[in-house]
Formats: sequence, structure tokens, C-alpha cells
Amino acid sequence: MIETTQKKTHIRFYIGLLMWMAIVINYLDRTVMSAAAPAIMKDLHIGPGEMGLIMSAFFWSYAAFQIPAGWLADRVGQRICLAISVFWWSVATAVTALAKNPSTFILARVFMGTGEAGAYPCNAGVAAKWFPDKERGRITALFDSGSKFGTAFTMPLVAWIVAVYGWQTAFVICGVLGVFWVGAWWAYYQDPEKHKYINSAELKYIRDGQAKKEGIDNVQPLKWYELLRYRNVIAMCLGFFMLNYAIYFFITWFPTYLVQERGMTLMKMGWMAMLPPLAGIAAQWAGGIFTDYMYEKTGSLNKARKINLVGGMALATSIAFAGMTESDVMAITLLCISYGGLAFAASAIWCLPGDVAPRNMTSVLGGMQNCVSNCGGILGPIVTGYIIATSGSFIPALVVSGGCCLAGALIYLFLLKDIKPIEVEATKAS
Repeated sequence: MIETTQKKTHIRFYIGLLMWMAIVINYLDRTVMSAAAPAIMKDLHIGPGEMGLIMSAFFWSYAAFQIPAGWLADRVGQRICLAISVFWWSVATAVTALAKNPSTFILARVFMGTGEAGAYPCNAGVAAKWFPDKERGRITALFDSGSKFGTAFTMPLVAWIVAVYGWQTAFVICGVLGVFWVGAWWAYYQDPEKHKYINSAELKYIRDGQAKKEGIDNVQPLKWYELLRYRNVIAMCLGFFMLNYAIYFFITWFPTYLVQERGMTLMKMGWMAMLPPLAGIAAQWAGGIFTDYMYEKTGSLNKARKINLVGGMALATSIAFAGMTESDVMAITLLCISYGGLAFAASAIWCLPGDVAPRNMTSVLGGMQNCVSNCGGILGPIVTGYIIATSGSFIPALVVSGGCCLAGALIYLFLLKDIKPIEVEATKAS
């Protein structure tokens, strides 16, 4: 019998910290390429069109393996799947230092994308297992803000390593960090019912606060592809596609934009490149707190999520105007506003798999959403590189990104309907 008077432990927050660290390393490893891009292009005589292909190559495998990674995480557990994922991409990051031409860079990036595909689907599943519904916005904001930390605080350090020791050293150092994380994760993580440090009060708090009890068994009521019959799943995928098209400008071409279009030195670029992600961190945490507050106050997931989704995407359209001003200060300000809007929306976007998925399918739905969204990551760098090569300017590329943000706001406003778990017949098995 569970003792209701027992003071609950807070193991879920330590789990949340490990989730956050995984995403920090995830984005550090994927953005080291953008920080090193000017040096690589100069050292190996690679043009903007080829660099666009190199940057986009990561997303080919990253997008393709989202659904398999999510399916595997729901089947064998996030503990095993995330450990394999982080180790895989860390090795791939380190071996990128051996690349000598566009073909070998593309091969390394494809290998890395395969490993990184497991990060977000696994984290979505862990959040659904370890946190009550009323804390979903905050934990989502926490772990997804790791993407901004990985971009912001490490960018000056990576730029310094590239400038002083060369771009190869930066890839090796970033790759090694992930191996240490794997050791900590494997030693500490278990599902709630199996964790040796959780007490019965915290377990009761978690499970009593969940509309669906994730991870108690491994029964899945649908095949993964049957989720595509649902309107909300389509809206989640398309809306996130639009967000990712815009946000991956910051992850891929933004440092080059500051160097080539704004004439900044490598070190100044490193510091300026911090500012939009810093704005994103603040906006994402505010978004996570806000969406949880709205849910507790109104009991409506529609209001709690859609204010973030629609409002954040609308605010992010400011990216379209950043290239039109001659002032560096105004351009950076507009880009900070845009990144902040995208982050405010993202705090609700990664709540949606847990809100909408049938029981024991959160990771696979998160993988489906992320698969489609990262097609924006495939197209964005290529389209931006093509625009730069043909027009000699970043302005049209920024306008296209702003148009995607507007489209995303309209999708979440009109196509996304009642936000609630998909209900299926109990007798249907996967």
C-alpha cells in the first residue's frame, strides 16, 4: 500500500537534467560544423553551394531515422536507445576531423545524423514516463532549451578552438564529450517503476498526474503509420516543418551570414552568434512555464498550447526583415526576436507528442513529427546556399524563412484541432 504522507523524492528532475545535457551535446555536435564552416571553406576551397550540401547531408539520415528511432525507443526502452544514439553520433562527430573533401564530409554528416535521430524521440518518451501532465511544458522547455545552450554558450568556445587549434580539433573535442555523457546516463537512468532511488510518493505523484500511464507495459494500440490517419498528426508534422526551416538558418548559415554579409571577424561572429540562442533560452523557459500555467488555470490544452504555437510562430516572422536593415544592431535584434518566437513555440511543440499520442507511442509520434520537420533542415541549407550563390545576398533567403513562420502560425491556428490523446479500441494491437 502506498503511503500518501511520505515526502516525495525528486528523481525526475535529475532525469530532466540528463535529458537537457543530451540535447546540449546534440546541438553542440551539429553546430560545430556551422562555426567551422568559414575556416573549412577557406582551407579546403569549398564553395557555398557545396557547403550547403554538406550542411544539409546531416538531415538526410537524421530525418529518415526519426521514426525507426522512435519505434525502437518505445519497444526496447529509452535507456538503451538513447545511450546507443549519443555514443553513435559522438564517434561520428570526432571522425569528421578526418574529412578532406565534400564527399567525405557528406559521409560523416550522414553517419552523424543517423545517431542523432534518437535524441528527441527518446526524450519525448522519457518525459511522458517521468513527469505528470501538468509539468510537461516545463520539462519540455528544459530539455529543448539544451539546443539553445548548445548553440549559444559553446559557439564562442568552438570559434576560439577553430581559430587557435584548427577546425579538426574542435570536432574531436566535441565528440569526446558525448562519450562521458553515455557513462552517466547508463549508470543512473531507469524507468520510474525500476529506479532504485525513487520512492513511492514520487511514483504516485507522477502516475496519478498522467492521463495515460506511459511505459507500464509495452502494448501499442496502433501501427506507427496508422497515426497518419489523424488530422492533428498531420498538423503537428507540417507546423514543425515550417519552424525547422526557419530555425536551421541559425544552426547552419547564421555564422557565415555574420562573417560574409555583415563583415564580422571570426571571434566577433562567435560572440554575436550567442545572442539569438540566448533570447531563445529565455523565451523557451517562459513558454514552458506559461503553457503549464495556462493548462492548470483553464484545464484546456487547446488554449495552453495554441497561444504558444500561434503567437510564437507569428513573432518569428521578424526574420524576414533582418536582412533589409543596414544596421547590425537592428539586424541582430530582429533575429533575436525571431529566434525567441521560435523557441516560445517549441516549448509547446514538444509537448504535443505526449498530449496526442496513444499510450506507449509517444516516442514514435515524436519521431514522426521530427522526421517531417527535419525535411525543412534538408531543404533550408540547400535553398539558402542556392540563393546566396545565385543572388549574392542573404535577403531573399531570410524572406523565405519569414514566410515559413507565417505558414506555420496558420497551420497551428486552423489545422490543429482538439489537443487530446488519440483514442483507439482497446482490442487493437500493434
